[in-house]
Amino acid sequence: MKRLAILISGRGSNFEAIAASVAGGTIPAEIAVVISNRPAAPGLEIARRLGILSVVIPSKGLDREVYDRLVLDELDRHQVDLVCLAGFMRLLSAQFIRHFPQRILNIHPSLLPAFPGLDAQSQAFEHGVKITGCTVHFVDEHLDAGPIILQSAVPVLDNDTVETLAGRILAEEHRIYPRAIRIVLAGAYEVVGRRVILS
Repeated sequence: MKRLAILISGRGSNFEAIAASVAGGTIPAEIAVVISNRPAAPGLEIARRLGILSVVIPSKGLDREVYDRLVLDELDRHQVDLVCLAGFMRLLSAQFIRHFPQRILNIHPSLLPAFPGLDAQSQAFEHGVKITGCTVHFVDEHLDAGPIILQSAVPVLDNDTVETLAGRILAEEHRIYPRAIRIVLAGAYEVVGRRVILS
């Protein structure tokens, strides 16, 4: 049985969607550990409610490499096969990414490469695009730049607010992230240059 780690910083809604897919048998894996860098992250309460091991490793005041070493030690302790970032608000160091080559996934609320970084929904809304969405990608050493596994388009409606748009994007995140995890766990893909070819 493959072992997942979920890294969170906030509400944990994508973690909850992944956990539901694991519990329902559509992701053939177990969640070995949930790690948060913020002790007050609401997602920790979700982990407790679901009976999933959660660990807090506070990041405040720590150098990135030092912090990542602490997280890597925890991941190795739990023999993790795949790391899923779910609202984890820290950039990973090169040593972390090299430790899990093509075994770290992230979900981002835009159609990358458009609107990387923070507040992607606001960026899209303010830019006036007609279509945005979300992207699941492999994590590499650059911000929101790794090879793209899946994307889902979300139209921007004339009566949208940032909040209503973000809500519809989030619903698509919850749909495609578990699917991307299944693809990666099954090895049903090939990376050719920057392209992820699904088999």
